[in-house]
Amino acid sequence: MSANRKRMGLAAAVAALLLAGCATVPTGPSIMALPGSGKTFDQFRGDDAECRQYAQLQIGGNTGTEVDPGVRNAAIGTLVGALAGAAFGGHQGAGAGAGAGLLVGSMSGADAAQQSNQTAQRRYDNAYVQCMYAKGQQVPVSGNMARMQMQAPSLSVPASVTPAAPMAAPYPPPPPPPGS
Repeated sequence: MSANRKRMGLAAAVAALLLAGCATVPTGPSIMALPGSGKTFDQFRGDDAECRQYAQLQIGGNTGTEVDPGVRNAAIGTLVGALAGAAFGGHQGAGAGAGAGLLVGSMSGADAAQQSNQTAQRRYDNAYVQCMYAKGQQVPVSGNMARMQMQAPSLSVPASVTPAAPMAAPYPPPPPPPGS
């Protein structure tokens, strides 16, 4: 095996290892839930465990063994860079092409991985909150929902729902149109 091929293989392996460390799968909610009114802590713990499992299934049941988009993009970038370097620069260009491909592939791979992780965490949190709310536990809600309750008391929100943000005063009406 030539020295350039060894370097390309080593570069691809290093990229895969570095980006694999960045790959994360939601392991729990990023929001806080509290025991609902009249619920024991043991009931809360049981509901929490069940809702974590439910949320994990809702995001596809990822276990972390799948190839992360960041790792895949870095490996493809390295391969394409090496092929382009070899085609345009001969044997010496393959190493430089692999290095450039690794850099570009790593950057795009890291961005893809971050976006994928944020989407998965948001979907996990949504499923977790829905499950905990359905079981009567306290979950955060937006200030808009709490404001709606204040304005229309006929919309009943269970006492176990706690506003996540302080309620702000409603906005004043807009000014009249010009010329009126």
